[in-house]
Amino acid sequence: MKFSIGGPLKLAFRPWVEGLENIPAEGPAILASNHLSFSDSFFLPAVLDRKVTFIAKAEYFTTPGIKGRMTAAFFKGVGQLPVDRSGARGAGEAAVKSGVDVLERGELFGIYPEGTRSPDGRLYRGKPGGLARVALASGAPVIPVAMIDTEKIQPPGKVMPKLMRPGIRIGKPLDFERYQGMEHDRFVLRAVTDEVMYEIMKLSGQEYVDIYATAAKRQIAEAAKAEKAAKAQKTDRAAADQADQAGQNGDSDGQERPGR
Repeated sequence: MKFSIGGPLKLAFRPWVEGLENIPAEGPAILASNHLSFSDSFFLPAVLDRKVTFIAKAEYFTTPGIKGRMTAAFFKGVGQLPVDRSGARGAGEAAVKSGVDVLERGELFGIYPEGTRSPDGRLYRGKPGGLARVALASGAPVIPVAMIDTEKIQPPGKVMPKLMRPGIRIGKPLDFERYQGMEHDRFVLRAVTDEVMYEIMKLSGQEYVDIYATAAKRQIAEAAKAEKAAKAQKTDRAAADQADQAGQNGDSDGQERPGR
């Protein structure tokens, strides 16, 4: 990853980085980042000397066909861990276990607290089930990370990236030892998550929206669907009006002919 992709990636895009000194040279740590683009999982590991392990949806590893096998081989090659998201509770448990396993090996574990990419570049409410539980179960420090402008390089749905310079800001480690053993207290989980999201917001400068990104995506999809339906209805009305006008003109012509 670092030599075959990371090197050319840094050469082509020249990402700027602030706060590299906050990444420990060794030992476990959680990198909690905002999520603007699919490329976030490439730029962040590319600028670090250490390996970062993210969890990835199981579909990346199980898709059939040549393309599916190539995708699975790539994700396995860069050390990503598959998590089945078919059941919310099962997915959460799998993510927590995967994260704790990585940290127990003394490695870096990367996670996106929002749970999915931001649909509009804003920062959304963090989900407490993954980040906070992994942090409290492992005792590892949480390092907030802000990806800057990666959504402009590769917006959702775009295959070819735009050549421009993204940024990465790495904050100081957050210690949550005071909550040790309280990983099943939902109020504690929310407090830990909100503290991390506040630090990410300060680093990124993003507008914060106090709803989940998944809910925002549904709202955007519903609004787009309603707008499309309204346009279709307007087009139908215009076509009907034209047909009525044509019919009236035809009737008028038909009434004039007998009198000539």
